[in-house]
Amino acid sequence: MKWAAVMAVAMATSSAVSGQTLKLMDLKEVDPALLRDIYATWELQDAKGRKRCRVVLKSESTIGGSQIDVAKDCARTFPVMDEIAAWRLYEGWTIGFADATRKLRIQFSTPDNRYVAEPETDGIFTIVKK
Repeated sequence: MKWAAVMAVAMATSSAVSGQTLKLMDLKEVDPALLRDIYATWELQDAKGRKRCRVVLKSESTIGGSQIDVAKDCARTFPVMDEIAAWRLYEGWTIGFADATRKLRIQFSTPDNRYVAEPETDGIFTIVKK
């Protein structure tokens, strides 16, 4: 039920984020229950859902954002994932993946009821909570 609330907020605010510079979400202002719901296991998928890769978005800080665990075979499926070192949460519940140089490589926004990769990179189309 919590995840439904997160998605409702994200859909309501995603249009405000589109086309604008992303701003990091002030996590101190967010209900901790909603954040606990985002700190979880997720799955990257291609557009057909055939290619998949698991990641864990963690709450612990690291250089460039928060810690992310990427499954060992993920880079074989989606090569860009070999470069991902951190993840970030932006206003509008946009999820961003950054490399070791802190460069944002992929962002996942919610133009409808699911997250969509922008830009679609190495075939990554969406991220789905598991």
